[in-house]
Amino acid sequence: MRRINQQNVLAILSAWLLPAILYATGPLDMPDRIEGAETVDAEGLISLVSERPIVLIDARISSDRLEGFIEGSISLPDVETNCHSLSRLLPDKHSEVLFYCNGVKCGRSVKSIRTALACGYDHLYWFRGGFEEWTEKEFPVVKR
Repeated sequence: MRRINQQNVLAILSAWLLPAILYATGPLDMPDRIEGAETVDAEGLISLVSERPIVLIDARISSDRLEGFIEGSISLPDVETNCHSLSRLLPDKHSEVLFYCNGVKCGRSVKSIRTALACGYDHLYWFRGGFEEWTEKEFPVVKR
């Protein structure tokens, strides 16, 4: 019989169960800010990506992404965001990463950021206005 290593158990718990626990906590409040993440608007996003390398994560589901997305963003829906999926994209927990979703009434980026914080990531940005603000300001989108 195979022995279970305590480190393996902890890795499994942090990668799969932690996000499930976060989702099971009930309705999501829509905060003005998220402790541990810097909130930016569309112009702030543009400024960030023009100054330095930053990973843009689109936390929307794939059907939303079909409507368009911000160029250079990586699709990682909130329902697929966990410590394991984040570590595949961002092996360095000090990477600068920005999350967005549909807009101020969309909680997907909030869930994703809270998961990233729980996984130990510490250079997080939140584009609170999300895709709605981006398109209202008529910034370019990619459609595929």
